[in-house]
Amino acid sequence: MRALVSSFAFAAATCVAVATHAQSYPVKPVRFVVPFASGDGPDLVARLVGDRLGRAWGQQVLVENRTGAGGTIGAAFVAKAPADGYTHLICNIASNAIAHSVYTKLPYDILNDFAMVSRMALTANVVVVHPSMPIRSIAQYVAMAKANPGKLTYGTGGVGTSPHLSMELFRLKTGINILLVPYKGAAPAAVDLVGGQIPSMMANLPSILSLILAGKARPLAVTSEKRAAPLPDVPTMIESGIPGYVVTPWYGVCAPAATPAPVLDKLNADIVRTLQAADVRQRLADLVIEPAPTSREEFAAFVRSEVERWEKVVKDAGIPRQ
Repeated sequence: MRALVSSFAFAAATCVAVATHAQSYPVKPVRFVVPFASGDGPDLVARLVGDRLGRAWGQQVLVENRTGAGGTIGAAFVAKAPADGYTHLICNIASNAIAHSVYTKLPYDILNDFAMVSRMALTANVVVVHPSMPIRSIAQYVAMAKANPGKLTYGTGGVGTSPHLSMELFRLKTGINILLVPYKGAAPAAVDLVGGQIPSMMANLPSILSLILAGKARPLAVTSEKRAAPLPDVPTMIESGIPGYVVTPWYGVCAPAATPAPVLDKLNADIVRTLQAADVRQRLADLVIEPAPTSREEFAAFVRSEVERWEKVVKDAGIPRQ
């Protein structure tokens, strides 16, 4: 009986300690690991939200870019990090959904190695061409691709990224044969597009918007359900004649799976509050990013549905596993 009482006392003390830790959290700098390059969509959101959280907490939020392999290098790093609430992943459609079906030996389990904190935002991808190309619509792009099978190339920020899979879905729905030129990030792909080394590109809209507005890249269509506010004349893929085509890249915060629930709850509440602030919403709108916070449970269900969706696309497109 004494042993049983001691066990209950220990458990109670442990719960109190965890709750106290959550109330005082954070007591040191917090790290957001972005598995993509600086300037890409996940990085932009991480720096904006991290800055606001740091001010509210009185602790620095460090944004660390660990790039490569479609976001899986950074994700693997966080999956194995201490579950103490101080290292988090800016999880996203690539590393935490598409990667499940693209990589043969993924160094983490998407559904079991992470605790979902909150989705943060949604955005769109966009098909762009070099301004010298005689293409001004998706219909013309498809016509050129069909007239020159296997010769029209497009760049992306890497294999397994949402732009890559967005183009594969586009290829499935139109029956075109185009050639992927993968880059290590959206920025070098955009440089080659502007320089004329590649004729077309599928990119996260936030990462290439400035080039579009400067006239250095011509947009053909966005992958979102609605048109993007800064580009009111650019149609959606559905409006361009591709029925049912909607892709909304997403960004969120994930933690190592064993992170204490009270810490995850506090993180969720603080992130949701930050994304509801008027100045944050306006800044995201300027970047063509829509705030879309969720509860922890809603985010977990959303990720599971995304894994299933992209598994089917990868299978139907015949994409070989890396």
